[in-house]
Amino acid sequence: MLIARNPYTGAVIEEYPALSNEQLHERIGDADRAFDGWQAMTYPARAEVLRAVARELRNDKQRLAKTMAIEMGKPIKEGGPEVEKAAVCCEFYADNAETFLSKEELPSDASLSYVCYQPLGTLLGILPWNAPAWLAFRYLAPALMAGNTCVMKHDPNVPGSARLIAEAFQRAGAPENIMVNLPIETAQVESAIRDPRIMAVSFTGSAGAGSKVAAVAGSEIKPTVLELGGSDPCIVLADADLDAAADIAVLSRIINAGQSCIAAKRIIIEESIYDDFCERLRSRLAKLKLGDPLSADTDIGPIARADLRDNLHRQVSETIEAGAKCLLGGELPSGKGYFYPVTLLTDVEENMCAFKEETFGPLMAAIKASDIEEAVQLANETPYGLGAAIWTGNAELAREVADRLEAGQVAINGIVKTDPRLPSGGIKRSGYGRELGPHGIKEFVNAKQIWIK
Repeated sequence: MLIARNPYTGAVIEEYPALSNEQLHERIGDADRAFDGWQAMTYPARAEVLRAVARELRNDKQRLAKTMAIEMGKPIKEGGPEVEKAAVCCEFYADNAETFLSKEELPSDASLSYVCYQPLGTLLGILPWNAPAWLAFRYLAPALMAGNTCVMKHDPNVPGSARLIAEAFQRAGAPENIMVNLPIETAQVESAIRDPRIMAVSFTGSAGAGSKVAAVAGSEIKPTVLELGGSDPCIVLADADLDAAADIAVLSRIINAGQSCIAAKRIIIEESIYDDFCERLRSRLAKLKLGDPLSADTDIGPIARADLRDNLHRQVSETIEAGAKCLLGGELPSGKGYFYPVTLLTDVEENMCAFKEETFGPLMAAIKASDIEEAVQLANETPYGLGAAIWTGNAELAREVADRLEAGQVAINGIVKTDPRLPSGGIKRSGYGRELGPHGIKEFVNAKQIWIK
C-alpha cells in the first residue's frame, strides 16, 4: 500500500494499492509490447504526441501544482512553474530530437561509414519526490522522443502526482502504454530492474539508494544513468556584485524548502567580505515566510517527511556543537506539520557535519576562505560533484576557477539549474551519465556503427 501523507498537517491524504509482483511484470510487458509500434513512428509523429502531452500538462497545471503541495509540501507558487518547465521539456525534445539523433558519417576505410542512433527498448525510471513533474519529464521526454517506451516508478510519497502525469498521456491521446505508471513499493524495485524486458535504468535520488540500483543493474549488465545527491559550493569573492550574489544564493538554497540536489549548500566567502556577506544572507533569509504550501504568499513549505526533518535537525545540532555559530533558526519547532525554520550557520569548517554531509532543507552553511586558492580547495573537498557556482567580477579568473571545480556543471555569476537545452549530471558520488541537452538523449540509444564496402 502506498500512503500519501500531507506534510503540512501530518494527515493521511489517500491510500493507493501497490501492484502485486505479477501485476508489476504485466505492466512492464505492456510497455514492452508498445515498443515496436512506437519506435517505428517517425520523429514528427512522436513529436506530435509530446506536444499534445505538453498541452495537457498546461491544462492541468493548477491541479498538479496543488497535488504536489499537498503530497510533498512544495509551495503552490513553485508548483505551477515546475509543471510549465516539464511542458517546455516535452516541446524542446519534440523540436530537436531528430537533429540530435541524426546519422553521423565518419571517415574510415569503407566507401561509407556512419553511426545511427536507435532506441534500446523499454526503460525504467526510478524517481524521487522533490520535483514530481519536472524530474519525471526530464526522464520521459528525451527517452520517448528517441523511440524508447518508458516505465515510471515514482516515489511512494507522491502517488497522486504520478497518477496525474499518467493521465496527461491518456488525455493527449498518446499511443497506449508508451508510458506506464508503476505504483509499487520500494522492496519491489529490484524485481523491476531484473525484468529481462527492461533494457536500462534512470535513477534520481540519494547516493546510498543509487549505489544499490547500480549494483543490481550492473549484475544484469544494464546501463544506468544516476543523478544523485549534492553538496554544492557557491564561492563568493570580494570583487563580486554582493547583492546579486546574496539574492541568488538565497534563492538557490530555499527553492522547495531547500530540498534540491543542486541547491547552493556551502557558501564559501572570501575573508575580507565574510562578515558583510553573512549579514546580507541573514537579512534576506529572515524575511522568508514559512506556512501553508497552498497559500500564494508562502515562501517555504514543510519538509516532506518527519524523518527527513529529524535528520536535518541532527545535522544542524551536530554542526553547532562542533563550534559553528547559528545566526538564524536552528530550533526544532512544535505544532503541526514537518516545518523547519530557515537556518544560517556561520564559521562552518571542514570537519563539521553541515560541511561533510549533504543537507536537504532550508539550511545554509557559511564558510570563510582566506583567498581563491583556499576557496577552490574547500569547494572540492566533498565526496559529491553535482553543481558549483562562483561569483566574481574577474571574467578570466571565473573561467579558470570553473575549469578547476570538480562538478558536472558550474554557474558563473548565476544560479545552478537544470535546463532542457543543456546537459546536467554529476561526478564522484553525485552519479554518472547526463540528462537533458543533446548529450542526455544519447544515454539510452544504441550508437550503431554501419560500415559499407
